[in-house]
Amino acid sequence: MNQYTGGVQDQHAVEAPPEANPQPEKKAQPAWIKRLGPFGAVIATLLKFKTAALLLLTKAKFLLLGLGQLKTLLSMLAFFGVYWSLYGWRFAAGFVIGIYIHEMGHVWMLRHYGLPASAPMFIPGLGAFVSLYGSPANVAEDARIGLAGPLWGAGAAIASLAMAVAFPGGAWPAIARTTAYINLFNLTPVWMLDGGRGFRALDRQQRLYWLGLAAVLWYVTGAGLFILLMVGAAYRIFWKKDHAPEPDQGAFFQFAGLLVLFGTLLALIPKGY
Repeated sequence: MNQYTGGVQDQHAVEAPPEANPQPEKKAQPAWIKRLGPFGAVIATLLKFKTAALLLLTKAKFLLLGLGQLKTLLSMLAFFGVYWSLYGWRFAAGFVIGIYIHEMGHVWMLRHYGLPASAPMFIPGLGAFVSLYGSPANVAEDARIGLAGPLWGAGAAIASLAMAVAFPGGAWPAIARTTAYINLFNLTPVWMLDGGRGFRALDRQQRLYWLGLAAVLWYVTGAGLFILLMVGAAYRIFWKKDHAPEPDQGAFFQFAGLLVLFGTLLALIPKGY
């Protein structure tokens, strides 16, 4: 963390009476930062956030690992080529990177739990997947592995939206909306999608709350995709009845938060881009 040097108190100074509401003393900046003028202020600000910066750099480095696999790179290029031919290279590049980030979210969480997994593999025209060479210890781990993809995908969607604001008129709005849409689709609670894994950790009451939230978001945003999510949830609640015996608050709030986030993104970015 930061280290600040404080001033030396004059030993002969008369001690002033304590204030009624003393203000916290501001610690002085190191002299070397002061000598740099405005550049020093920038450096000092960066030092305050060095932990966050190191975390971002670590994850950025991790994202590059999959690109070192020849099969991943070749399948990624084939995927890119399909969407380039349909929508242009700018959209194709943003779209394929967003999906790659989503898949690397799964890989990150799998490694967190000590489970071996392959690098992402792309299927042109369909999507991408990660092969798992082990089994999660319980439904809580399985849920977090499944939700890690949309969670990282949310970061890609938000970054694309930020680029759309900074550079209006390009492909960024379409990339942001498509990334949000794909990740929301993956939250459908059926077994072959990420939402199916997340839904396994919820008990019956949490599933009913989740269903109600999806209904509210459908009404507020008008995004028809929420109807598909509600159908999947109703099937799991009232037909399959495979709810967890105990609630998982962490999985529920992560799952619900992703619903709200992607619903908000779809509402903010109108169709037509």
